Amino acid sequence: MDEKTEELREIFLDTTGGDTVTERQEEGHGSLADESDAAERLADLVARMRERFEFDSDRSDEDLVRVVRLYFRGADDAAIAADLDVDEGTVFDARMDLHLVRDGDREAPFDLSRLRSMHVDDVPMADRAAELGVDETTVEHYSTVVATNLESTRANDRFRDEFADLLAEQDLKGGHTEDAREDGLREAAEDIETNVSF
Repeated sequence: MDEKTEELREIFLDTTGGDTVTERQEEGHGSLADESDAAERLADLVARMRERFEFDSDRSDEDLVRVVRLYFRGADDAAIAADLDVDEGTVFDARMDLHLVRDGDREAPFDLSRLRSMHVDDVPMADRAAELGVDETTVEHYSTVVATNLESTRANDRFRDEFADLLAEQDLKGGHTEDAREDGLREAAEDIETNVSF
């Protein structure tokens, strides 16, 4: 080590109090959730819903978290059912428990507001079916949708919104990480191209 290098080393040691140039990188406060944190938070939301509301689905919390993830990725009930190896009716029940109502769920062959009124008045299913001119199975299906909408509204759509926010945050983190990596690779490639002489 020559004299100048030794002087610089002494200055560095005096200034930093250490002899290493790199520091351990740690996640700072306010950083976006990582994958395991997101999974824990989703599981916690599902568990809180199970405590607060009566679930019809017999699926595990792990399966219900999977339903949430797939739902917000745009998967339809058939795709979710295939992923979980269950039937679409099971997926529908799980979605209703989780307040994940699709616009298509509200497309009834009758005026849904009439069914909502009957549901609020606790009219028996057979009477609802007779009044609406459909079979009881259809009425039961749409009554579940109505009940879920009402339950979600009473909770200010909090759980659905929290699912959406959490998964959007995770997607945002994944997108930024990927973009940063691609930008870094692109810049490195450009540097290589400009520094090569033939």
